[in-house]
Amino acid sequence: MTDPLAARSLLFAPGDSERKLAKAGASEADLVLLDLEDAVAEGNKPAARALVAEHLKTAARAQPQWVRINPLDTSHALRDLAAIVPGRPDGIMLPKATRAEAELLHHYLTALEAAHDLPQGGIRTIVVATETAPAIFGLGDYAGCPRLAALTWGAEDSATALGATHNRDETGEYDFPYQVFRALALAGAAAAAVTPIETIHGDFRDLEGLEKVATKARRAGFRGMLAIHPDQVPVINRAFSPSPVEIERAERIVAAFAAAPDAGTIGLDGEMLDMPHLKRARAVLAMRR
Repeated sequence: MTDPLAARSLLFAPGDSERKLAKAGASEADLVLLDLEDAVAEGNKPAARALVAEHLKTAARAQPQWVRINPLDTSHALRDLAAIVPGRPDGIMLPKATRAEAELLHHYLTALEAAHDLPQGGIRTIVVATETAPAIFGLGDYAGCPRLAALTWGAEDSATALGATHNRDETGEYDFPYQVFRALALAGAAAAAVTPIETIHGDFRDLEGLEKVATKARRAGFRGMLAIHPDQVPVINRAFSPSPVEIERAERIVAAFAAAPDAGTIGLDGEMLDMPHLKRARAVLAMRR
């Protein structure tokens, strides 16, 4: 298993647009996702595959360059992998997947790395783990999955898989099944000791709404968020970075426990704190940039 992923913002770029690939690479995103799946029409997939392969080989990399391939049960997936692995992407996002398919991807990558004389295990993976009905039942089974760095979830394909006509209620909040899927993806990532990544905010013009969603996601435990437009990236980066007030509070908690190493609980600002508070304070400090 690889180390968890350290990325606040993961920006999709359509694989069939050279302009958008370049624009994503020039953004403030912590990670770029070159997309061969949903952002590319069926007839454009071969051209997108060739463009992304060339981009990986020739473009300057200001940030990690990952590729979202097509699902493994399509005719495109192996062609995607064969084309892009020689360009040594930093990672692969696998959509509409189960744990078994994540393991299968590992074996494909191992063979392709060997064929192209690349370091074994160097290409990491993110799994979009809620987009089919069978996948929902395996969200707690990713511990030890080779190459896995992060789990994320998808509300739109989840709704399609269930036969839903919509996935939000009259207030704009996700309906109950999708709230459950989100929570299970978060818990599954924690169980596997990988990074939980929040799904997209589909209205890229709604930056105020995005800020609220991203802030709530970080508070819940997510450590990054998918973006579909460069304008979303600064908002996401701010939301997933602790504020000076949070950092100062966390430093004081850590210092208080360090000053009393034999204490199981301490008092600070009129509040009684114990080990969970210390662990959360350390987690806040670990998010500093």
